Amino acid sequence: QVQLVESGGGSVQAGGSLRLSCAASGGRFNRYAIGWFRQAPGKEREFVAVVSADGGVTHYADSVKGRFTISRDNVKNTVTLRTDSLKPEDTAAYYCAALDFTGSMIQSRTGAYLYEYWGQGTQLTVSS
Repeated sequence: QVQLVESGGGSVQAGGSLRLSCAASGGRFNRYAIGWFRQAPGKEREFVAVVSADGGVTHYADSVKGRFTISRDNVKNTVTLRTDSLKPEDTAAYYCAALDFTGSMIQSRTGAYLYEYWGQGTQLTVSS
């Protein structure tokens, strides 16, 4: 079992950047693909990005492609989501989640229901 803790959220103006972090403990971190999801008030939780267990493959939602970058450090047991060129519609609570999957075919692993472990979330607010 793995525990996840997000940090780095905050308030930023449109066009700005923010780095979100996800720290893991309690399990073999390098056996888990790690995804980021977000949920805005009144909306369903949606996929943002995912990185494979070895860090070699990444996949993004179309809405963030080219603006967000996901990466991981399997020594420090952390995953980072770099968010650039932020827009007001990026405002949401951001969650990291772990999926017990070591393969490279992560493009289909975008459903929140697939992920077994979740952090508590961190709020990102973008003002216009």
